[in-house]
Amino acid sequence: MKEQIIGSVPLFTSLPASEIRYLAETLRTREFDRETLLFQEGESRGDFYILLEGEVEVIKALDTPDERLLARRQAGSFLGEMSLFSQDGHHTASVRASTPLSLIEMSRGDLEALIERQPTFAYELLRTLSARLEESEDLTIKDLREKNRQLTIAYEELKAAQAQIIEKEKLERELEVARQIQSSLLPRTVPHRSGFDFSARIAPMSAVGGDFYDFIPLGDDTLGIAVGDVSDHGVPAALLMALTVTLLRAEARRAASPREALSLINQQLIEGNDLGMFVTLLFGTLDVNTRRFEYIRAGHDLPLVLQADGQPVDLKHSPGQPLGLVPQPAFDEGSVALSPGGLMLIYTDGVTETTDPEGEMFGVKGVRAVLQDPLERSADRACDDIITALNGFRDGLPQGDDITLVAVRVGRDDG
Repeated sequence: MKEQIIGSVPLFTSLPASEIRYLAETLRTREFDRETLLFQEGESRGDFYILLEGEVEVIKALDTPDERLLARRQAGSFLGEMSLFSQDGHHTASVRASTPLSLIEMSRGDLEALIERQPTFAYELLRTLSARLEESEDLTIKDLREKNRQLTIAYEELKAAQAQIIEKEKLERELEVARQIQSSLLPRTVPHRSGFDFSARIAPMSAVGGDFYDFIPLGDDTLGIAVGDVSDHGVPAALLMALTVTLLRAEARRAASPREALSLINQQLIEGNDLGMFVTLLFGTLDVNTRRFEYIRAGHDLPLVLQADGQPVDLKHSPGQPLGLVPQPAFDEGSVALSPGGLMLIYTDGVTETTDPEGEMFGVKGVRAVLQDPLERSADRACDDIITALNGFRDGLPQGDDITLVAVRVGRDDG
């Protein structure tokens, strides 16, 4: 068996039968377990093995990020031959057992003695080593080509990623400019009217949004108050919001009534609306002498009006339609007298439709729960308390819609 395997090794096929028999009788057989490291790259041992049974892996840069498998060798292969011709006997790769092994061991002295007995064996050895070197060179070239291919791909991906980063930064700058422009369209301060306390908050879902509010002076004793909500989100909604605010300020001052103002705005929105977007809007006029608030709703939520004791005022209403969809939308008109010590809150549906992790909506019920005692709550605090309650209600969920609040607190007649 041993003699047959030695004779089948390509390196030894040119040897006479007597030499093969001699090698089988004199060379030592060794056994190794699976996972045994026969050679370590860079190690100086000068060992040379002929594999009788089993399989080994030839590995470059073992246990490093650059580790790669060069080859698998089976029975009949020889291992460690390069170290025999290295001046310092260094192994050029690591060899690890994939299975239990049976090998024949040959030392440098055994090889030198063989060449002395069989001089022509040196030529066969050189041919074999040349073939091994050529194989190694081909593998190195193949590996370099693969690394070059990977580097090319990585370079292209890096360029694409860099372009995306630049585009993202550009978009973020543009969104910031859009946010600043949108913010500049909103009132910079709240009105100051004797006997009233005003406040407002707006929290866009993203950098820019479609919600808006406005305070429009309409004379010494009359103040226009508006809260609107553009369908959809982001830049398109922000553009329609800017247009609506501009139209509202113009029409509110020159129209004969809030109904006429909304009708004129609706006509202009329909003419330029190719995206099918719409606007819900509540616009009303507050008489600061009588404390009466007369309003018109275009598909917007009803205001919440609370008396000084926290009891809600029942507001009669009818269905309405938003602006920008049909030529003559149905509007809902109403009027309410604000009581001393009372509170009026106008909001967008981002407030009432905020959901918790179980899918339950905050609703008007949630707003009323926050504002149980309007007598002791300023307009600012009313808005802040609702925002805080909404954040807690979401319990970590991202904001799902723009949120806008306008609060009007009425002073008490007793001071």
